[in-house]
Amino acid sequence: MQLSPHQLTFSPEELITSSSIPLTVLHDNDLLFEHMARSIADEVKVNNLSGRPTRLILPVGPVGQYPILIKICNQDRISWKNVHTFNMDEYCDWQGRPLPSDHPLSFKHYMVTQVFNQLDKDLQMPLDHIHFPDPLHLDEISQQIENAGGIDTCYGGIGYHGHIAFNEPPNTLYSRVSMDEFMQSQTRIVHLNPDTLVMNSIWNTGGNPYALPSMAVTMGFKDILASRRIRLYCSGGSWQRTVLRVALLSKPDLDYPVTLLNGHPDYAIISDLDTASSANVSLL
Repeated sequence: MQLSPHQLTFSPEELITSSSIPLTVLHDNDLLFEHMARSIADEVKVNNLSGRPTRLILPVGPVGQYPILIKICNQDRISWKNVHTFNMDEYCDWQGRPLPSDHPLSFKHYMVTQVFNQLDKDLQMPLDHIHFPDPLHLDEISQQIENAGGIDTCYGGIGYHGHIAFNEPPNTLYSRVSMDEFMQSQTRIVHLNPDTLVMNSIWNTGGNPYALPSMAVTMGFKDILASRRIRLYCSGGSWQRTVLRVALLSKPDLDYPVTLLNGHPDYAIISDLDTASSANVSLL
């Protein structure tokens, strides 16, 4: 992390004026999720009117936008028949194999049952337009992206140590990956870092890391960076204040992979006010 103590305490206004990356700060998470849902819905609507396909990379985290997105599309009759979705990651079991299709932590299960199937039937996309990284066929999703004509927009969040999808900081005590290698990384199976296991267990398994899958399959930076637009949403509040500042103000650094997006020609971050507030050191 290359930030000074002063930069960590920047106000939202100072973040906006100091960052070379466009930052939008919304009052609360309700407005942030509404913004994300509207952005996706409007993109699909505009492309439909122009007769163009929509190719999206989507996350499971954040997820608060999806009920709003479904409501908008069903009310406004926005068809997804010409939409192609590519989820950026998925948990694996301890052997690096796919989770059961009904596993409660399966990203695919969530997206299919809680998002895609919630669209009215006459608006739903064909099943072969729904893509997830497959640990048994790692190169398949990159080929599917190429076949669809590339990605229009990558939507996502930022992890505790700046990971995008499950592209976590790669360097350990006894292994090293260069920045150039990491930026060309492809879909692969990864062991999750301990801090990710702790953070995700707090959110998803009642603080029990042993109930959390310890491996995942993730889209690499090569496909993410090739997206024509990248939009990241930060809604984590106090825990995400430092990584938001690192994303906005630091030079590219493998310790925080999100910084490797710096320089992308159409990249922006949207945050709620709590997350953009000063990262002060305090017991209160």
